[in-house]
Amino acid sequence: MRVFVTGASGHVGSAVVPELLSAGHEVVGLARSEASAAKLSAAGAQVRRGDLRDLDGLREAAAEADGVIHLAFDHEAMTAGDFATAGDTDLAVVRAFGEVLAGTGKPLVGTSGTGMVAELGLDRAATEEDVMPGGYRIDAENELIGFAGRGIRSSVVRLPPTVHSSLDKHGFVPVLIAAARKAGRSGYLGDGVNRWPAVHTLDAARLYRLALEKAPAGSRLHAVGDEGVPFRQIAEAIGRHLGLPTESIPAEQAEEHFGFLARFAAMDNAASSERTQWLLDWKPEHPGLLADLDAGHYFEEG
Repeated sequence: MRVFVTGASGHVGSAVVPELLSAGHEVVGLARSEASAAKLSAAGAQVRRGDLRDLDGLREAAAEADGVIHLAFDHEAMTAGDFATAGDTDLAVVRAFGEVLAGTGKPLVGTSGTGMVAELGLDRAATEEDVMPGGYRIDAENELIGFAGRGIRSSVVRLPPTVHSSLDKHGFVPVLIAAARKAGRSGYLGDGVNRWPAVHTLDAARLYRLALEKAPAGSRLHAVGDEGVPFRQIAEAIGRHLGLPTESIPAEQAEEHFGFLARFAAMDNAASSERTQWLLDWKPEHPGLLADLDAGHYFEEG
């Protein structure tokens, strides 16, 4: 297939592009800078210049492709705490893709997060069938799933809060490490027993390819390797590698310590990928989060 990929030069995209190319697909990657364009060209992908606000350009690129993988997100707005703008931008992009792909039967793979269903307050691991009616990023997820009724083979990959590997330079794990370095302590909230699911970047990349190739229309998919790692264990691993104490952070200091991640640091979000593994014959094969932290690459400076 000729596949248009947004976020192609980002963390997950930098694994998805070679995964697609190695499977024989042709990749056209969205790039908003010369550096991103050069990175994509070096990987063997074609380049389309633009950004998430160029909706006409996105429509054109999607119409010319045999399938679309939408990975990009307005991370600048999100990390600044402007979640509404980030979510609205994503929803506009999803709707633009829906306009040109309707009735074509082409695959459109979108991105959401397991954290989006944490507010359900489940007493078990979240599954692919758990759905929120609306909200931040959920609106875009639900819109994508609804495209199945408009002649689009749409699917959504829910990523866990921690997508980890040596490719991860700006994700939640690097943010936690930077916060610990700045504060002189590695922190968690409360007793730290709340759980975060996790997946290795390369396992997630393979799932995106499989979703593109064969996910049934209207599929919600969980890119989950570790169902739920206690947040305190993540903090302890970070503290151990940095030589810093690990401490419970008072709730009133959460935002000062974690920054925009304060919203997520207390989230209990155990999630299962059992159905996804069965549906697409996908099995996580790479190291789990704690093993990847112990590999040391996250703590190399310079």
